[in-house]
Amino acid sequence: MTVTWEELGWERLADGVGRCRLPGWDCTAGLVLGADAALMVDAGSSLDEGARLREGARRLAGRRVTHLALTHPHFDHVFGAAAFTGAEVYGAYGTAGTGALFAPGGQGRQALRADAVAEGLDSRAAREAAEALSPVRHEVRGEQPLDLGGGRRVLLADAGPGHTGHDLAVLVPGSPDVLFCGDLVEESGEPQAGPDAVPSHWPAALDRLLELGGDDALYVPGHGAVVDAAFVRVQRDALAARFGVSR
Repeated sequence: MTVTWEELGWERLADGVGRCRLPGWDCTAGLVLGADAALMVDAGSSLDEGARLREGARRLAGRRVTHLALTHPHFDHVFGAAAFTGAEVYGAYGTAGTGALFAPGGQGRQALRADAVAEGLDSRAAREAAEALSPVRHEVRGEQPLDLGGGRRVLLADAGPGHTGHDLAVLVPGSPDVLFCGDLVEESGEPQAGPDAVPSHWPAALDRLLELGGDDALYVPGHGAVVDAAFVRVQRDALAARFGVSR
């Protein structure tokens, strides 16, 4: 039986494109449907959350998720990745080597687990997700198109550094264009700059997003409501002022 995006608690953004605004950390996961494949953008903050996203995507697409794009290596965006068995996993260039994040037993996994617990994730769920974390098989340097079939093509773009050293954006051309920004853009709170942020490059990363999306795109932040280009410009200028970056 066919279900709608809204029936599953998802927000439809364009034909074959939607997102789920997850509870807890108000984190976004996106879904792009093609005739032959399905792309998930980010995977949630735990294996259970990833499994719920996987099931919702299966019901909407009528098939399993074939591609998974991780916008940046923070637990609330990657800890559900192992739920997407068999998916081709993409990240920005350098993600696979980030503190051995995606290497079994690596220091990066331990740091990610500790951060998740500090932010309130159950310690057992954090351990299980860290141990099962799926490796990034495809690092995007510059831009990489993906053909999902039926005329549906998306563009993966290495848009950072900014929020982290490795920020990936996903552009879905259509009517309207939809740009998944990860945490380079945040709407429900001030953009968070942790120890892995690169503040001096963050405003330039938002310039890159604006080049990709243009004036009429829907910009999907990592946290919060969908915004427009004007919002991104205001946030870019605020970040430049906050971090003392000359424009």
